[in-house]
Amino acid sequence: MISIAIDGPSGAGKSTAAKMLAARLHFHYVDTGALYRALGYVLSRAGVNLDEEAPVRAAIQPLTVRLVFNEQGQRVLVNEEDVTPFLRTAQAGENASRVSVHASVRDKLLEIQRRAAREYNVIMDGRDIGTQVLPQADLKVFITASVQERARRRYHELQENQTLSQSLEEIIADIQKRDERDRSRAIAPLRKADDATKLDTTHMNLEQVVQALCDLVAERSLNRS
Repeated sequence: MISIAIDGPSGAGKSTAAKMLAARLHFHYVDTGALYRALGYVLSRAGVNLDEEAPVRAAIQPLTVRLVFNEQGQRVLVNEEDVTPFLRTAQAGENASRVSVHASVRDKLLEIQRRAAREYNVIMDGRDIGTQVLPQADLKVFITASVQERARRRYHELQENQTLSQSLEEIIADIQKRDERDRSRAIAPLRKADDATKLDTTHMNLEQVVQALCDLVAERSLNRS
């Protein structure tokens, strides 16, 4: 099986680009962030304190989490409930960042991600794919962009999804806070893998980003099913 790891900070456009690349290569796209969003969503809905390890660990222990691939793409099921429709809000992203600092959460989701890579040709995106989840990935790419550009993209995404509830300035502040949390966490912090290719997309449109990824795939002769 072939695995491609795409890491980067929130709002860098890695998920959209990874989905398009997966479609072109006929690979499975694995959105690992959706797994963390799913747990954050379910725990928050249950009133669990997301910032404390003990209650989070106790709450996730009985939960079953499954990835399902169908014509709609990836779906995330928690206790067989499809929570995918609730995972693209700003609050879901914030909750994901909060629960991802806990070792119990990362341990629970790690094997789910690795199993997908064993069973399918995958493009997997997140924050620690190349460094922790798939350190032996065939290709690693670290996608980034300026804070201002990432905030602008997130603003328009939320606007299009009709879930916009913040100003652009508030989104910038949230991204800065999340960047700091993701980079400074003790467990699997956000960082570029030593053997990853950095791709700054600040001044690139989506098609240019996808083409750059396709070029990297071709260089490694990975464009085969």
